[in-house]
Amino acid sequence: MDIFAFPPIAALLNAAYTALTGLSTALEPLAGPSAAALAVVLVTLLVRALLIPVGISQARAEQTRARLAPRLRELQRRHKKNPERLQKEMMELYRSENTSPFAGMLPVLAQAPVVGLLYTLFLRPEIAGHPNDLLAHDLFGAPLGTSLVSALFGGTATPATFAVFGVLLAVMIAVAEVTRRVFRPAPVEGDDSPLSSPGVLRAMSALHYLTAVFAAFVPLAAALYLTVTVVWTLVQRVVLRRRFPLPEPAAARA
Repeated sequence: MDIFAFPPIAALLNAAYTALTGLSTALEPLAGPSAAALAVVLVTLLVRALLIPVGISQARAEQTRARLAPRLRELQRRHKKNPERLQKEMMELYRSENTSPFAGMLPVLAQAPVVGLLYTLFLRPEIAGHPNDLLAHDLFGAPLGTSLVSALFGGTATPATFAVFGVLLAVMIAVAEVTRRVFRPAPVEGDDSPLSSPGVLRAMSALHYLTAVFAAFVPLAAALYLTVTVVWTLVQRVVLRRRFPLPEPAAARA
């Protein structure tokens, strides 16, 4: 069963295809063969611009969670032998502050359908029963519908494929490293919770690089979207951190 033949999904996919091909056609006088790639970049910027209010809410939620951290640690110390009571007290604290431990996840969830659409648009040879012309587009000679992994194992990798994916992956890894260094959680004296253990902190640092790993498995168009969005995310986080600074940990104030 082809889920993309289901009428609502097929209609959504065809609408996205029509919009993207229309934008690519309009950009051809400016970008030539890379018009579709430029269209993907513009779509990415549009999506991220629409999510700016959500990013502001995310920064506020992060600031609130940091402010609540000492009280949460006190609850963990007080009720560490009673998990049910601890969970109840933590949720009451979040409710009293009008926030949630999951606040700030919306930007990731909101972008998932966009990445899914791009993945599908540059993967299927046909869209709504007609040939997929987007697969004929490339970025500096690298086909937008080819992933790095499939090109390697399929024997279709070219110097252009390695060069374009190499640049995108290098940008994502550099952004991940800057993000890891700039937004590394500050150690808090006396915090012996499992989430503050060295192993957990190392694992959380490694998560920053997962986007680059994922980008090697998706079509180039989706990898391009991911590259633009991680750069946007880093710049936005730097700007919003200045607007909504986190409180200094007790150890830093001492």
